[in-house]
Parts: sequence; structure tokens; C-alpha cells
Amino acid sequence: MRELFLLRGLPGSGKSTLAKMLVGDKEYCHKEADMFFVDGDGNYNFKPSEIKDAHAWCQEEVEFLMKYEHNLVVSNTFTQEWEMQPYYDLASKYGYRVHSLIVENRHGGVNEHGVPEDKLVQMKDRFEIKL
Repeated sequence: MRELFLLRGLPGSGKSTLAKMLVGDKEYCHKEADMFFVDGDGNYNFKPSEIKDAHAWCQEEVEFLMKYEHNLVVSNTFTQEWEMQPYYDLASKYGYRVHSLIVENRHGGVNEHGVPEDKLVQMKDRFEIKL
């Protein structure tokens, strides 16, 4: 059975770093909405007005890879449970086992994308855990 790892956490928590570790030399692919904002030269150009497009792009990329039976790691903030639902739906459609992991910043890392502190607090306050 193919596997899908969903990595959740606030900016700077280490999601992308963990995703790269999980992918390693294995047959895994890594996707995240932030990749939508990287230009051809590798520069990150975040545009808040395009965040919905970025998440739609990420979901489309994941579905494309699922069609070819790739194991996947998706690292997005996923502060609310409903934000993961499209990935659960895709996993069900293509027969994937899902692992949802919460990544916490216990290493003192900073977010590389310049998310303002007030936005980080808002995201932290809305972070939802369903047991």
C-alpha cells in the first residue's frame, strides 16, 4: 500500500526539513504549497493573494503523483482539520494509507518566509487537533 505523510505545523517548525529527511533516498516525493511561489531561479516570492492558487496547485500535483503510485510527503501548515480533507479524499480515491504528523518548533528555528509574529500567533490560536 502506498503512503501519504501530511506534515502540519506553524512556519518555522521544521516541516520542510522533516519532509526532506523522510524523502531521503526513498521512493517518496515531497510537495508543499510554498513551492508554488518559487521562481525558475529558486527565489521565493510569496504573494498572499495567490495562496488559494498555491494550495490548489499542491493538491493537483499530489493527485498527479498518486496516479503514478508515488509515496508522498506533503508539508503545509494545515492549522485546521478541514485543510487536510482534500488529501484524505485523494488518499481514499487512490488507496493510500495516511500518516498525519504535527511538527513543533522545539529547536528554536525561525520561519524562513518572514511571517509576521502577529500572524504566527493567529495561526497558533487556530491550530486544531482532532483526536
